[in-house]
Amino acid sequence: MLNDLVLVFNCGSSSIKFSILDPINYKKYLFGIVERLYLSEAYVTWCINNNTQIKILGNNITHHQALKCIIEIIFTKYDDLVSKIKYIGHRVVHGGNELIQSVIIDDTIIQKIQKNSVFAPLHNPMNILGIQASMQYFPDLKEKNVAVLDTSFYHFMPECAYLYAIPYKLYKKYHIRRYGAHGISHFYVSKKASRLLNISFNHLNIITCHLGGGASITAIRNGVCIDTSMGLTPLEGLVMGTRSGDIDPSVVFFMHDVLGKSIADIQNILTNESGIFGLMQGLTSDFRYVEQKYYSSLQAYRTMNVFCYRLSKYISAYTAALYGKLDAIVFTGGIGENSALMRALTLSKLEFLGFKIDNNLNYNLDNKKSRFINKENTTPIIVIPTNEELVIAQETMQLFL
Repeated sequence: MLNDLVLVFNCGSSSIKFSILDPINYKKYLFGIVERLYLSEAYVTWCINNNTQIKILGNNITHHQALKCIIEIIFTKYDDLVSKIKYIGHRVVHGGNELIQSVIIDDTIIQKIQKNSVFAPLHNPMNILGIQASMQYFPDLKEKNVAVLDTSFYHFMPECAYLYAIPYKLYKKYHIRRYGAHGISHFYVSKKASRLLNISFNHLNIITCHLGGGASITAIRNGVCIDTSMGLTPLEGLVMGTRSGDIDPSVVFFMHDVLGKSIADIQNILTNESGIFGLMQGLTSDFRYVEQKYYSSLQAYRTMNVFCYRLSKYISAYTAALYGKLDAIVFTGGIGENSALMRALTLSKLEFLGFKIDNNLNYNLDNKKSRFINKENTTPIIVIPTNEELVIAQETMQLFL
């Protein structure tokens, strides 16, 4: 007999992950992902009973259309399973200064998530779409929806890491600080690494790299996050699919004052037209294409090298933030888990820190499980498939026990 199940929606900036799972027994009964939203040939893949199915959705598919497909086309096929859903958990990227832990969703919480959309314009509005779709299609569970927040993991970062060197009153009055993102993923893979390394989480010093359409890196010392690359918003930090990551703030002034761009135009450029997409001159934001064309396309070569260089700088800096006591580095996310070339190029710059990749292990892409890819007797390098959905389901159920 099935236990009570949790439906999880993880609405990202360019994808939607979904799953129906038992968080007590760690068992997924159905899971899937919609990929290539707003690009050509978006598609949904889902798996149930070890049977994987794929459906092409079309071009320029929106989050709203994808959610409708998941609920109306996929879930209706499995009524018996869906009837066991008792709770619905949602990944919410930015909780701001008010939402600092998982919370049952009501109208007030939705308003707070909407308010913080200014800090996560590619994410919070999509998270709300998932919430609204759930409440519409599962009205009996309207009061059983939970928001699990990416920013919660970073709430106790040290002041020296979260403060910006701007007038302090702007922090005190408007809470302008580093909030971070991808906290659910960083939490999961760090806990998993703790078990793989047989090191108590409270004594774990680790760097975790979540690399996908959005990308971030986090330093964890003695089980507590001490720094992360994303800032007030998920725009800061590493090179991402369409986001610029770190730039000189004066670039904004130059585009406004000299190029005549409006603030809305600049926000759109830095959020939707930069990163991999910008370096590839608008051809694609798909990292798989960049890797495939690395040796044959100057654009792809340039893009990969910028991506890896930026990442290697952060890894080096965070090793220093851990006082040089580094138990392991973890790669996760769609790029982190699947791009062997990216891992090799990035860590080849950091052999002085003790990183030495075993090429046979690194390029064994048939192994989709958590695995070590370092040479013997060198700093552990671990690839861990993230499982944000499990964390979200566990947090969701916990609020009702």
